[in-house]
Amino acid sequence: MTIYYPSDSELLRAEIAALAARMIAEDGADYGTAKRKAAKQILGDAKVRGDILPDNAQVESEVRLYNELFFGEDQPARLLYLRQQAALLMMDLQDFQPHLTGAVLNGTANAQSDIHLQLFADSPKDVEIFLLNKNMSFEVSETAHFKGRNYDPVETVSFMWHDEGVHLALYQTDDMRGAMRNASGRVDRADLKAVQRLINESDMQ
Repeated sequence: MTIYYPSDSELLRAEIAALAARMIAEDGADYGTAKRKAAKQILGDAKVRGDILPDNAQVESEVRLYNELFFGEDQPARLLYLRQQAALLMMDLQDFQPHLTGAVLNGTANAQSDIHLQLFADSPKDVEIFLLNKNMSFEVSETAHFKGRNYDPVETVSFMWHDEGVHLALYQTDDMRGAMRNASGRVDRADLKAVQRLINESDMQ
């Protein structure tokens, strides 16, 4: 029988993933920031090789484990609540083809998590005008394009809604093409009907 021993790189990658997961679960950090901070905390100022950083799937697996260990009793109810709030907001934003993404979609959301939506409109200004007409105050920043570094970052508006943090990444309508699945075939975003199905499935459990 062959015994498998993980390499030093694999052990280091797992350590970074576990620390990044704690930052995400406890502080609400995004994946990219959490991985960079975790790597710096573990490696100091040493240059980080690309094969050392864990991918998002490995970090997400660690976040799920962390939630089970430390938020097991409260996390499912919190996740359901955030999905319900997201669905209500998506109804208001239905003219902009809203899609849920992030922790509220993949099931890792907890008390520190915000609601992340991707909107697809002819112009970001249309969304901003809609929010202003609703007397909503918001801040504007940028988010990396989901298609990768070869694409310009997209405008993102952030605000509080029913005491929950919300971030709307504003994409062009044409960005909808090929947006539903990534290269691995994994679903990264869900429209209102898909979110409602997730809510109904939770209600039946």
